[in-house]
Amino acid sequence: MTREKLKIELGKHIVMLRQQKGWSQSDLARACNKDRQAIEKLENGKVNPTLYTLLEIANALDVSLPELVDLG
Repeated sequence: MTREKLKIELGKHIVMLRQQKGWSQSDLARACNKDRQAIEKLENGKVNPTLYTLLEIANALDVSLPELVDLG
């Protein structure tokens, strides 16, 4: 899987997890101390997030880090 494809798939997975909670991008942003634009870029595969950012998002979504990055 290419880097670009990985970022896009990760973004789609985050969208799915966020929507399962019934959250907007703004809700997720507030829960992990990010701005909505940062979440939007992440969900659209425009950024390569740090491990710490992924951990913050996993914690906000109440999932484990392995579950967050499980794209299989």
